[in-house]
Amino acid sequence: MKLYLPNSANLQNVEGFFRRFSPEDPTTLSFQMHPRYVHLHPAALAMAACLGEVAHSNGARVKGRVRRVRSLPYLVRMGLFGHVRLDPRLEISGHEEAGRFIPLTQIRSNEDLRTAIVDVIPLLHADPEIANPIRYLFSELVRNVLEHARSPVGAFVCAQYYRNSERLSIGVADAGIGIRASLAQHHRVTSAVEAIALALQPGISGATGRIGGNESNAGAGLFFTKGIARLSRNYFIIYSDDCLFKLLRGPEGREPVLHTHPSDDPHWFTTGLPEWRGTVVGIDISVAPGTSFSSLLTEINKAYSLDVKKRKKAYYKMIQFAK
Repeated sequence: MKLYLPNSANLQNVEGFFRRFSPEDPTTLSFQMHPRYVHLHPAALAMAACLGEVAHSNGARVKGRVRRVRSLPYLVRMGLFGHVRLDPRLEISGHEEAGRFIPLTQIRSNEDLRTAIVDVIPLLHADPEIANPIRYLFSELVRNVLEHARSPVGAFVCAQYYRNSERLSIGVADAGIGIRASLAQHHRVTSAVEAIALALQPGISGATGRIGGNESNAGAGLFFTKGIARLSRNYFIIYSDDCLFKLLRGPEGREPVLHTHPSDDPHWFTTGLPEWRGTVVGIDISVAPGTSFSSLLTEINKAYSLDVKKRKKAYYKMIQFAK
């Protein structure tokens, strides 16, 4: 396996980070990093830590060294090198992360999740109107891993608050069965593109083939996450198998519209990437004062309800016609 930490891996340009990863030869993890500076979105950090834990669980030998780049103290503080089993040879004083970031955290149980959610709240510097939806989003992304992914190393999460831009970035990664295999248990999917597109639609759950999900899983988490990014004009990505879905910000000066099918949103699907055996999710969220999350939630809930009702009606009509 190969892991390269580039100069920059934000959601805008994260494809380069994914393309330079390699899942080949699980007996060895080859680690490299840019010689001068490394900046990774929390999604890229979570994936890197997850890969390190997979390599360790496989007994893989780690080859490579940590470079003394300017951003090394940040990477050390986020806890990356403990997961890739490399010594950065740098001692730093631990700063209080509350209000700035959540370091890489491995979540294997609902109790771990509850503890992590407590850490999310002070990170936001926000009123409950903003904090509660983001807490729900965070919880849903991790719950998807715990309930559907079968990841042997659990979920890896981290987050960063950028004070100047008043933006929160969140990343979640797992090394489970991936979106296609998860949905294929109850839905007909033939490719990773089709599976990701289906997973982003309201009312689609990996727990059941029933439109609207069931009592414990309504199939709303990923649609909700995409909706927050779309209506606040931010980036959102999902990487699973060999496919990347990227939600784009859309043209400036035009009011963003929430669509129930992701192909109707401004987006890219990139296929043929190195196969990630699991799922990586990344999102940027605006948390500036005055952000109207209540209106965003109203739009998302309305779209969810209308689309699920419409597809249920079409489904039962099809059943009646088949009779």
